[in-house]
Amino acid sequence: MLSTQPVDALLLVTDLEVAREFYGRTLGLEVLFEDGEQFITFGCGGDSRLVVTKSSVGTKDEATKVSWRVDDIAAEVAGLRTRGVEILEFADLNTVDGIADVGFALAAWFEDPSKNSLGLLQLKGDAAH
Repeated sequence: MLSTQPVDALLLVTDLEVAREFYGRTLGLEVLFEDGEQFITFGCGGDSRLVVTKSSVGTKDEATKVSWRVDDIAAEVAGLRTRGVEILEFADLNTVDGIADVGFALAAWFEDPSKNSLGLLQLKGDAAH
């Protein structure tokens, strides 16, 4: 059954070397394997993986593609900023220092070099379990 199987998130990127630098060095994800021309697979927490795949057309969808569940969003945001990642501010979400209260969670967003929207979520209450 799929409900018991791990899942991999896939993102389109326009430049694999730029993606390797951003996800590997800037975000600190480990390269698990790659083919050198079409994709790179990075390890994340538990058995989750992030796969970036080369695209010749880029990305057009502005919706969040991947969100990491974190225990301390303020610390993660601060850590990303020290590595040169710009945390996005959204007036309509009343972000404070890049963090929004979206009801069930605290959330923050940033973009990769291919303009994929990435997020952080610190779940609250029952959603955290």
